[in-house]
Amino acid sequence: MIRNPEYPEGFSLDSQSAIHERELRDYSKKKKKRRAPFDLPFFILTLIILSIGVVMVLSASFASAYYSSGDPTGYFIRQLGFAVLGIVAMLCISLIPVQLYRRLSVYIMAGTLLLLLLVPFIGTERGGATRWIDLGFTTFQPSEIAKLAVIICFSAMICTYGKKMKTFRYGVLPFALILAAVVGLLILEPHLSASVIIIAVGAIMMFAGGTRIYWFLGVGVLAGGAGYIAVSKLDYAARRIATWRDPLSDLQGDGWQIIQSLYAVGSGGFLGLGLGQGRQKYLYLPEEHNDFIFAVVCEELGFVGAALILILFALLIIRGYWLAMHARDKFSALLVTGITSLLAIQVFLNVAVVTNLLPCTGISLPFFSYGGTALLLQMAEMGIVLSVSRDIPLKPEKTETAAETEKTEAHE
Repeated sequence: MIRNPEYPEGFSLDSQSAIHERELRDYSKKKKKRRAPFDLPFFILTLIILSIGVVMVLSASFASAYYSSGDPTGYFIRQLGFAVLGIVAMLCISLIPVQLYRRLSVYIMAGTLLLLLLVPFIGTERGGATRWIDLGFTTFQPSEIAKLAVIICFSAMICTYGKKMKTFRYGVLPFALILAAVVGLLILEPHLSASVIIIAVGAIMMFAGGTRIYWFLGVGVLAGGAGYIAVSKLDYAARRIATWRDPLSDLQGDGWQIIQSLYAVGSGGFLGLGLGQGRQKYLYLPEEHNDFIFAVVCEELGFVGAALILILFALLIIRGYWLAMHARDKFSALLVTGITSLLAIQVFLNVAVVTNLLPCTGISLPFFSYGGTALLLQMAEMGIVLSVSRDIPLKPEKTETAAETEKTEAHE
C-alpha cells in the first residue's frame, strides 16, 4: 500500500504487485508535466511592458529620427532589434543556474570596477559628461553594469557573512567600501543619478541581509553631508537644484526641458491626444525618446494610459518580490530582491523627474527609454529572475491514486 503518495521518494511498494510501480511512473510523469519552465506571470508582464515600450519609442522618436537621419523609423528599428535580442538573452539566461553568479561575484565586481576606471580615459563625452564607452557598433554605460554587479556581489557577501551581518565589521564596513569605490568612480564621470540608484539598491540589499537599522542612521548622515558638499561644489548640480525649484527662472536654458515635459504631461488630459498625435516631440522636448519618454506617454495616452502602464510596472514589481519570498535559497532571494528593487527605484525616479517631483537628471525608464545595450541588460536581469523562478518548489498536488488510497484507508 502507498503510505505517502505526495512524495515519490517516500513510497512503499508492494514487491508482488506491478500496479504500484505503474502508478509511481504515472505520478512522476504527471509531476514533470505540471512544472512550468519558469514563472509565466512574470514573463508575460515583461513582454507586455517591453512591447508597449518599443511602440512608444516609434511614436516618440520618429520626428527627431527624420530630422537627424531622414529615416523616421531609424531609432525604432534599432530598438526593435535589441528588444528581440533581449528576449533571446532573457530566455537563455533563464537556463543558467543561479549559483553560478555567486561563484563569479568577485570577478564580476572586479571587472566592473576596471570598466569604471577606464571610462575617464577612453570614454565618449556627451553633454558635458563622460559616461559611455564606444565599441564601434554601439556604446554602453558601465554604470548600468555596476548596478547589477553590486546586487550580485552584495548577495554573495550577505550569504557568506550570515549572522555576522549584525556587526559593523561585516554588516557595514565591506559594503560601504565597495559602494564608496563604485560611487567615487561614477562621480569622476560625473554620473550622480547612477550613484544615487546604486547607493539606494545597496542599502536595500544590506537591510534585507540583516544589517541593523541604527547603522543606516549614521550612514544616512554621512550620505546627506556628501550630497550637500556635491551640490555646493559641483556647479551643474547646483544649477539643477535651482532649476527644479523654479523652472521658469531659466526658461530658455536649464528650465527648457522640464517646462516642455510639463507641457506634454498637462496636454494629455484624461484620455490623451492619441498614439502618435503628440506635439512636444516635434523638437520641443529634448530626450523625448529617452529619459523623457514618459512625458510623451502622458501626452498621447493621457492619465488613463499612463496609469495603466504604471499598474503594469507595479504588477511586475510585486510579482518579483513574490518570487523573492518563495525562492529556494537565500542567495536567490537576495538576487531577485535587488533586481526588483532596482526596477522599482528607476521607475519611480524617472516618473518623478518627468513630473518635476525631483530635480532633472538622467534616469531612463526601464523597457521604454531608447538604448540598446541598456535594454539588453534589463532583459538579462529579467532572465536571472526567471532562472530563480525555475527552482521554486511546487506544492505537492493530490493525484487520483492518492485520493483513492485515502478513501480506502478511511474505509478500512
